[in-house]
Amino acid sequence: MNTEKNVKRASVWRRYTWPTLTLVFLLLGLLIGNALSNKANAQRFFIQNGQFFAQPPSKIEQVLDVMQRGYVDALDMDSITDEVVVELVQKLDPHSSYIPKKDLEMVNSELSSSFSGIGVQFNIQNDTVHIVSVIRGGPSESIGVLAGDKLVEVDDSVFVGKKINNERVMHTLRGPKGTQVTIGVKRFGSDEILRYTITRGDIPVVSVDASFIIDCAKDKIGFIRVNKFGESTYSEFIQALARLRSQGATRYIIDLRENSGGYMDQAIRMANEFLERGDMIVYAEGRAYRRMDYQADGSGRFKDVPLVVLIDNFSASASEIFAGAMQDNDRGTVIGRRSFGKGLVQQQIAFPDSSALRLTVARYYTPAGRCIQKPYKMGGDDEYALDLINRFENGEFFSADSIHLIDSTRYYTKKGRVVYGGGGIMPDIFVGRDTSLYTPYFTKVSNHAYTYQFAYQYTDKHRKTLEKYSDWKALEAYLNNQNWLNEFVSFCTEKGIEADAAQIAKSKPLIKRIVQAYIVRNILNDEGFFPLYERDDDITKRAVEEICKQ
Repeated sequence: MNTEKNVKRASVWRRYTWPTLTLVFLLLGLLIGNALSNKANAQRFFIQNGQFFAQPPSKIEQVLDVMQRGYVDALDMDSITDEVVVELVQKLDPHSSYIPKKDLEMVNSELSSSFSGIGVQFNIQNDTVHIVSVIRGGPSESIGVLAGDKLVEVDDSVFVGKKINNERVMHTLRGPKGTQVTIGVKRFGSDEILRYTITRGDIPVVSVDASFIIDCAKDKIGFIRVNKFGESTYSEFIQALARLRSQGATRYIIDLRENSGGYMDQAIRMANEFLERGDMIVYAEGRAYRRMDYQADGSGRFKDVPLVVLIDNFSASASEIFAGAMQDNDRGTVIGRRSFGKGLVQQQIAFPDSSALRLTVARYYTPAGRCIQKPYKMGGDDEYALDLINRFENGEFFSADSIHLIDSTRYYTKKGRVVYGGGGIMPDIFVGRDTSLYTPYFTKVSNHAYTYQFAYQYTDKHRKTLEKYSDWKALEAYLNNQNWLNEFVSFCTEKGIEADAAQIAKSKPLIKRIVQAYIVRNILNDEGFFPLYERDDDITKRAVEEICKQ
């Protein structure tokens, strides 16, 4: 009997109580959701180590909100917010930065594998845009634009004058893929304006400037110059290595001079090609950035080849990661001058309005444990900005004895050699600047870029003849037989620099090297320029001498 009553009670419970509880839980969920929704107006959520945390709006956010709601006049809050963020970021280290929406696409394109544009390289002379070269396979080449053309119109508007600068030209010529732009150009020997409607397309961003063979007594040396660490750097680099190996290279020189860095992962992948399994490449650590170690996986295809790495005062960040990994693992000889000293890692954080913040989140350390970041003061530091100028004035560009170590801590390479940190990578072999051919005359024509301008003018004037040569050695031989130096001196005289026979004679080898290299570049691009230019470069010559011993 009791059992029957219990069964009835359970039946009633299931019939009435469970639906009631379900309704209660549903209402409770709605109330909680509504409360959280309302609370979200006064709180923000962020994630740390996979967990959600709520925090109230900052005073800055409250002030901006009050201004927007209550100020007497209408405000451009986007502009004000940008200015506030810029001021905030300037209180941090020298490498954290805020990138407004209008600049983000251009900034990102510097490290991307491609961008959309018309496919030309240009320079600005006398307030006029000169087409230096037309990118092979690009939209401009296919429609008939030629190197040497002067860009004078864009979309039926005059495009010359003092307001023309590099930023404006790039902003005008670049644009979404598939969009069109009409340009008007003047061609040498004709007063007619030629107009072309060009459909913008993908233009590759090249990281490897050049790769070529240098002969030495023992064998062939593969020389690779890397100008940045972008999205495609590793793939370009490994292709260059393979191409040079197929041409007989058994030793390699990696030129990272003037390479300011870029993506850390590209430097790590490059370093992996030369290191044994388990060798440390780099590690990074920060207050909210747990330590991350990056080690070679042993899959590298060039682990045993003799190697030299070239650096200078402008080699920074990812360049220093690569050079530091080779040096600390005793894998390659580093030659040149002390590198820049940037050991901070930035993470790019995108905002809904298409702006972004590049925030320093960690420091990176070389395998020996060195942080090569040079000292700085939070919130702006004039000394930091002037560091390279101070190095030059102190004689560091010319003599290793002028270098003052910032961190006296002794670190040890894989084989026990002593190395130091705290202010860049110190090369194993220092090569100072050779100024024996410098004269006041050369300094003036060089500082005014007259070597570059004359080379372009000479190329434009003799383009049909110069384009007959498809090899830099043949083109150089032709130029050696031309009396262009007198033309150059006359060109500089017209620009206001008085000729000095004694100084010109002393600087002649230097003037000849630079001007002829620029002329070759105008015809054969970087693949012709760098073999000629590097042949007589002091650091490259020292590198060839060193690697031929190995």
